[in-house]
Amino acid sequence: MDAIKTNKAAIHESFIGILQQKEQYESRITGSHLEEIRKIIGAEFSLNMTELHTIACIGEQEPINVTSIAAMLDLSKGNTSKVTNKLLKAGWVRKAQLNDNKKEVYFRLTPVGKKLFALHDELHAKEAQRMNEFLGKYTEAELEFTKRLFGDLVDFYR
Repeated sequence: MDAIKTNKAAIHESFIGILQQKEQYESRITGSHLEEIRKIIGAEFSLNMTELHTIACIGEQEPINVTSIAAMLDLSKGNTSKVTNKLLKAGWVRKAQLNDNKKEVYFRLTPVGKKLFALHDELHAKEAQRMNEFLGKYTEAELEFTKRLFGDLVDFYR
């Protein structure tokens, strides 16, 4: 096998390894924060990453409608409607209407939703700090390449 094929195979294996590590990491994060999340949402409810990111999107942009949430999270409007309906039923978000537009439905966080939003924000800040420290060992040129590579990977998997 030539060097290019060998490198491509090694990159693929490393990428698979990253996905596996990510899965394990998310389990650890979820496990370590599960008790806090259960206190906020109640043991009878569950919350996946899309739902948590929807709460974060609403918290950052409220009031916001389904179309805008879908666009910001790169989800279909149908999927976004299902998620927001679950969040409504659980009591984490509420519907609102603007004074000048009674037809359009907007979403806002409830007090419990705001607690989840704050927890999510805290987790993201810790992760951003952790990643920033990790990336500190690379040069500007290496970071530019890595940024391009990861951008291309996101586009590849869309």
